[in-house]
Amino acid sequence: MRLADALVTVLRDLDTGYVFGVSGANIEHVHDAIDRLGQGRLTSVLAKREDGAANMADARARVHRTLGVCCSTSGGGMMNLIAGLAESHAESVPVLALVGQPPAALDGRGSFQDSSGIGRTVDGPALLRAITKKTVRVTGAEGFWDLLRDAVSTCLSGRKGPVALLLPRDVYELEVGDVPADWPTHLGAFIEPEPLPEPEVSALFGRLREAAAPVLLLGHGNRRSCDPEAVRVFAERTRIPVVTTMGARGEFPNDSDLYLGVVGEGGHPSAAEYVAKSDFVVLVGTGLAMMTRRALGDWDPARAGAVNIDLGEIERSGLADTTVRGDIGEVFRLLERLRAERPFTAPPVTGYELTRFVARPAVPVPGRTGERDGDALLQSEAVRLLQEHLPQGGHLLYDAGNCAVASMHYGSVPAGSSSTIALGMGSMGYSVGAAVGAQLGSPEGTRTVVFCGDGAFLMSGLEAHTAVELGLPILYVVFNNGMHGMCATRQQRFFDSRITAVDYTPVDVCTVARGLGSPDRLWVGSAGTAAELAGQLAEYRRHAHLPGVLELKLTVEEEPPFASFLPADAPTVPVPGPRQAAVSYEMTGSAL
Repeated sequence: MRLADALVTVLRDLDTGYVFGVSGANIEHVHDAIDRLGQGRLTSVLAKREDGAANMADARARVHRTLGVCCSTSGGGMMNLIAGLAESHAESVPVLALVGQPPAALDGRGSFQDSSGIGRTVDGPALLRAITKKTVRVTGAEGFWDLLRDAVSTCLSGRKGPVALLLPRDVYELEVGDVPADWPTHLGAFIEPEPLPEPEVSALFGRLREAAAPVLLLGHGNRRSCDPEAVRVFAERTRIPVVTTMGARGEFPNDSDLYLGVVGEGGHPSAAEYVAKSDFVVLVGTGLAMMTRRALGDWDPARAGAVNIDLGEIERSGLADTTVRGDIGEVFRLLERLRAERPFTAPPVTGYELTRFVARPAVPVPGRTGERDGDALLQSEAVRLLQEHLPQGGHLLYDAGNCAVASMHYGSVPAGSSSTIALGMGSMGYSVGAAVGAQLGSPEGTRTVVFCGDGAFLMSGLEAHTAVELGLPILYVVFNNGMHGMCATRQQRFFDSRITAVDYTPVDVCTVARGLGSPDRLWVGSAGTAAELAGQLAEYRRHAHLPGVLELKLTVEEEPPFASFLPADAPTVPVPGPRQAAVSYEMTGSAL
């Protein structure tokens, strides 16, 4: 079997499903092999740029708990993968990147797009090693199967993450033999188990059992454990309440009476207050990065525990004094067994009321009106109306900036839906391509909704064409305010309102989107008032089987519900029950 064929056969039989990429001279052997050998079980997905392909693979791995696969050719193609792979590395997402290279025989001899690191060439291996768990350059047929086994195992074992395989053009047709007889038949078999530290788990159980007000602070690492449901089962049987990070909003049912909300910069003030008063907080699958920690005030490690496959950030920051290094699913299964032997339930949470910040007008950006012109659409108002349209059992993806924070803060995650945001590198434009990876492989009838700003759409909006090409029911909601809103907010606060390099000539999102597909393949709509938005959503419901782009024209800015930007006494409002209800909208008359 030739090397390219062997690689594709393995990815096919492991049910990875898709290889996201952009073809070119030094990766076309892989695409040809997929065409010949994919058998409908492995498909090439043509992205518009390689960063979009990497984001697709990242979301595919996150949402579907599998190995994401992306590919690129050499040169600029390889370079374009960087931001996406860096996000996967920062957020511990298992992605295998197949990176084509010029023939090894021409290393340092003037080949086109040489990245051997010889002379003045880019050192591709060194570059990729900085943003992956491991980068390996395939140099021949000998040892290929061991190399490939190690690459997949490295992606999936311990703290998960990306691995890059550099593939010179002259290795694709080398004979590597048949798939070894002992080759794993499913991805789980590649995971190298780590021993469960039972004494540490018992110590954690003891502290939970004795706590007067315990709480589980659940992070997105739970999604990549062997059993993401184990935390929910333990919480429900012990009646320990749960809060989530911004990246883990879908990891616990938002309508559960145990769910106290989101903590972090865009989280619920009531949830942060509860965590601050708790006598034992267990960090589950989160390193409590600053986007979460900064909203929690002073932190006392003596009242904190942690469960994580990698305790690095927690230990370096000194965040917890009772720690367990291990797979979250395995740890909570053992905690549940201990509970069955020594039953207990946590003291009930009484008098808790989930709150959000009141939506308030922002200080006007110089040169723009700060007055609401008639019934001009407001950001929080749009989120309220959109909430009723969000799919159950679907996927929600959030991009960077004020619109993402507002969409998360003023909305909630419907039952059974995933919620994904790229907080590792925080790349603008991530969500546009990532939605393709989230939607592909979902059961029929599943829908995906993306919340992004016009800045993100300008960066990566053409990846919506990939959704059009594949006929994916993804609705891209574009908050169009003609600027990078979060940057403008910071410049107002920290640079005396000198607004520079963040605003631009208004973009007609609908006209841009209309060029990506005919009306029978892409629905496009625009709204500048609440009434128009309600009408557009009703119209889109009749076309929800199609991709869609919905532009929200926002002419008046609201203060983003970002904890660091708000005063300690910022007004709040109760979230109406049940928890799945839409946000109640309130507008005050004074700006911050």
